[in-house]
Order: sequence, then structure tokens, then C-alpha cells
Amino acid sequence: MESAYLFTTALLLVRLFSPKFHLADAAAVWFPAHATFYGGNDASGTMGGACGYGNLYTDGYGTKTAALSTALFNDGKSCGGCYQIVCDAKKVPQWCLKGKYITITATNFCPPNYALPSNNGGWCNPPRPHFDMSQPAFETIAKYRAGIVPILYRKVRCRRSGGLRFTINGRNYFELVLISNVGGAGEISKVWIKGSKTNKWETMSRNWGVNWQSLSYLNGQSLSFRVQVSNGRIRTALNVVPSNWQFGQSFKSNVQF
Repeated sequence: MESAYLFTTALLLVRLFSPKFHLADAAAVWFPAHATFYGGNDASGTMGGACGYGNLYTDGYGTKTAALSTALFNDGKSCGGCYQIVCDAKKVPQWCLKGKYITITATNFCPPNYALPSNNGGWCNPPRPHFDMSQPAFETIAKYRAGIVPILYRKVRCRRSGGLRFTINGRNYFELVLISNVGGAGEISKVWIKGSKTNKWETMSRNWGVNWQSLSYLNGQSLSFRVQVSNGRIRTALNVVPSNWQFGQSFKSNVQF
């Protein structure tokens, strides 16, 4: 614990003089975990996944992503959350890239492998906190040959470019809405939808990951959304979807956390 404390203190001193430092992030507590990588050197194998995102580039996340173990995934409620990660150079200086850190978004689930022990292959077995990072993200903080490294991580604010995005899938009487590019806390806790003809906010339910569903008939109406993230903050995107929308289309809003 002492080595982790000294490492964290030193890192904070460095960050205090960084132009990208934010006091809100400084208050977050660092926790120990481990990290591996997957998806190939171009991260193509990380697209899609248990959070329900499609193309992580168009959804606003790129290659700075990770799959979370059961202990962190929280049945999909952690999808979209952001974590700052550093390799613990006090433990494995030969594998860490000194002074490097990265902020990743949770976009997938790392399933347990009970056929292997938790300390030898079953890295994502409960109750281990573990990040299976995209290969490019992992190589930002550690050497490829390491395979697995001890890390320190903390929750931080998500910073996105542009507004919230809404992709409408499903069919009549079943609108399945993928909500992406969410800043702030990143993790969506509640969603409401309103059609222009109904003029009433309807609570949506989480179908899986970041996909939220409505069982109303909303065809031929412009759609508005109200989104609440895990810290309680709410943003409203009024008439972000025009009345001539079709299933499979995506729409960008001008609101953000």
C-alpha cells in the first residue's frame, strides 16, 4: 500500500502541472487491478461487444477502450464510464512505459473463465477487478511482451467531442435506441422518450448495455430524449430525431454532459 501511495502522490504532483489536469479527477481514489489486451493491433476485434456499441469510431470512442471483468461491469450499468489507467511501475518497472497513462471507456465485458485459476489465465474471474484493454490502449502504458501488468485505476470524467448520439433500431412498437458519445459520468442510468404527437415523456427500460427500449408506436413523429447519467445529471435533446426517421438511422444532438 505504501508503494501505491507514493506512486499516486508522485503522479498527482506531475498532473498538477499538466495543462489537461482537472481538479474533479484529482479527488478520485486510485485502486489496484490488472490489465491485459485483445482485439489486434488495429483494435478491429474490439468492435461491437456486450455494451451494444457498433463501430467504436463512429460511436465516439475509437481505440481507447476496454472490456471490464464481472466485478466492474455491473451487468452493463458501467458501460460508457471512463477510467484513467497507469501501469504500476513500482511492481513491474521492466514492463511499464514510464510516465504514461491513458483514459479508456468501458465498451465490453470480459467474461470469467472458471476453467483456469484467477491468477493464471482466469484474469476476469470474480472478484478480480480487471481491464482487458484494446491492444493500442494497452501499448500506451506497457510493453506488448508483458501480456499482463498490474495497474492503478480510477473513475474520471468522460470528455467527448460533439453531442449525444441516438441510433434507432428495432421495429414498429419496439424502438431499440443505442445512446453513445456520452460525456460526464458516461454511465447512463435512466432514459425518457417523447414523441411529438404524444407530448408525454415515457420512461424507457434498459434492454442490454447502452440499448434502451420503448414499446410505443412512435413512427411518423419527431423524437426527443431525456438522459440521466450515474451522477444524477440530466440532459434533454429536444426533437433530435425528425419525423421521417427510419429504423437503422443515427442522429447527433447538440447537447452534452
